[in-house]
Amino acid sequence: MEIKLIALDLDGTTLNSIGLLTQVTKDAIESVIQRNLYVVIATGRAFSALPEDILKIKGIHYIVTSNGARVFDIKEARTIYSNLIGEGELEIIVKLLRQYDFMIEAFISGVAYVDRKVYDNIETIGLNKKHSDYVLKTRKPVRNLFDFILSNKGNVENININFGKQEDKKMMTVVLEQLKNVTITSSFDHNLEIGGETTSKADAISKISHILGIEDKNIMAFGDSPNDGAMLKAAGLSIAMGNSKDQIKEIAKFITHSNDEDGVAFAIKKFLP
Repeated sequence: MEIKLIALDLDGTTLNSIGLLTQVTKDAIESVIQRNLYVVIATGRAFSALPEDILKIKGIHYIVTSNGARVFDIKEARTIYSNLIGEGELEIIVKLLRQYDFMIEAFISGVAYVDRKVYDNIETIGLNKKHSDYVLKTRKPVRNLFDFILSNKGNVENININFGKQEDKKMMTVVLEQLKNVTITSSFDHNLEIGGETTSKADAISKISHILGIEDKNIMAFGDSPNDGAMLKAAGLSIAMGNSKDQIKEIAKFITHSNDEDGVAFAIKKFLP
């Protein structure tokens, strides 16, 4: 098949386990862009949390953020598509989550927010140091996050719940699955993410490919976690990382090396020599 567009997840895929873009992977990405292929970043991160190294890749045109809630046109510096949490659903979600004492994050208009009390006491939340440092670096603290969320109805991309214990995640998975008109997914072992009714990376990539006149069969997609599943199922050539969850490996047509072994670069060189 002729590949015309490559969709790349970030964490656990394009970035290595310490969150860096290696020179080998960067070179591989830029090499296909120079051959007039489109490379689209498709991440669960909010736009404000994107690494500088990714934004500096020459030739990147579109970036999908918040699991498909927004598509940014980098060249024109504007949002070209959004698929957000409904206002009525948001009120129900907030009412539900107020009953628990989990660490909540909200992605609103491209910025990731967390409650000031959490931000100032991050060491007590139960996250590992890597994740705690990431929160302090990429999240903007606000007073009373739930009230802030409700004051921004119509602009909320994603609600992210973090867990220190896996039994809490399992319990909340059952609770959240009772919600209507939302999507529930996960990008890390410690979290659950709530999006809009049809929000997904697959939906966002479909919007971009329609703009570009590219068919699904001509898309190559990389991922490692449940929030990548729909995107991989839709792509003509689906690539799972060596470090992927088993359910992602089962979806993929090819399993490449891990993200610490430049698996993205390896697959690009294999299928696009």
